[in-house]
Amino acid sequence: MPSLFRINAIMLKELRQLARDRITFAMIVMIPLIQLVLFGYAINTDVRHVPAAVVDFANTSQSRQLLYDLEASQVVVFIQRFDSVQQAEQALTKGDVAAVLVLPVDFQRRLILRQSGLSHQPVAQWITDGSDPILSSAVSALSQLPLTPNGVQGSNAPTAVMEIVSYFNPEKRTAVNIVPGLIAIILTMTMVLFTSAAVVREREQGNMEFLITTPMQPLELMLGKIIPYIVVGCIQTSIILGLGHVLFAVPLPTHWVSLVVVTLLFILASLTLGLIISTRAATQLQAMQMTVFILLPSILLSGFMFPYAAMPKAAQWLAEILPATHYVRMIRAVVLRDAHWWSLSYDVIYLSCFTLVGLLLATLRFKKRLD
Repeated sequence: MPSLFRINAIMLKELRQLARDRITFAMIVMIPLIQLVLFGYAINTDVRHVPAAVVDFANTSQSRQLLYDLEASQVVVFIQRFDSVQQAEQALTKGDVAAVLVLPVDFQRRLILRQSGLSHQPVAQWITDGSDPILSSAVSALSQLPLTPNGVQGSNAPTAVMEIVSYFNPEKRTAVNIVPGLIAIILTMTMVLFTSAAVVREREQGNMEFLITTPMQPLELMLGKIIPYIVVGCIQTSIILGLGHVLFAVPLPTHWVSLVVVTLLFILASLTLGLIISTRAATQLQAMQMTVFILLPSILLSGFMFPYAAMPKAAQWLAEILPATHYVRMIRAVVLRDAHWWSLSYDVIYLSCFTLVGLLLATLRFKKRLD
């Protein structure tokens, strides 16, 4: 017969051990808390404040009224104004805006003809970034807006029909948007976990003491640990893009150099993050647990699953800290919009600085532990 006394003793021992393991205890409390906050507060599928640009060739009171009415819907916010469609297309390619409204010179004449029923010609044109179907669909919903030539809305007003042109993903297929972003999530999970576990494993197996006795410097050990996983990350990226092209017809990038540059930057940033975790974790289990703290926000806040523009400002600030957020933007720009890596300067500079600062921090923490 099982002894309740012995079961109780083991149970108390396990609870004490759990209480002493701060990382495991934090996981018990923080994982449900993080998911509750992220899903309840940060994640919002109702798209609002989509960054847009306008090319207003009409420049009349009616065209300005239309811009005001569109912003009043809170779906779009016009953050830039261009003098030509070519300039707006460049901003769309770089990802500075997700939509462009083009108002023709004869905007007022088209509006009057629609009111009189003499024409069904669109009064304006939306150019949307089809690489993000959710944002594109939200903007497309604004293609019909009741408006009179005097700029007064009403139930009997004519509909200001606007033509919708979707760039980069005309069919608005979800797979085209998901597959490139999936690279960021898989690399985050594997690079951070593999690197952190590799260093901790050396410590658990007693190999760290042997390495300490060699002339090897902490920075040399850090670099020696991450370089093999750079090759692993490149192989994973090739597999995802190759299968995505074969199975889901996801386009292959035109600028391969840009793909290599942005991917290497993200792999290095993720590996550096794994090294930082390894200097804090005492066991491989703790390294895995701490990786979850990075992986969950990366999935939910990076723009991989939910529109970045729909998140509140506080969630966007948190997302900007994560390397995955910057890589999701870059990989989609390179693969889907044929952007060059130098046109993505903000994200490139951030990942470069993140890697250098993280590598320095990991080296200093590792050296402190050796001392």
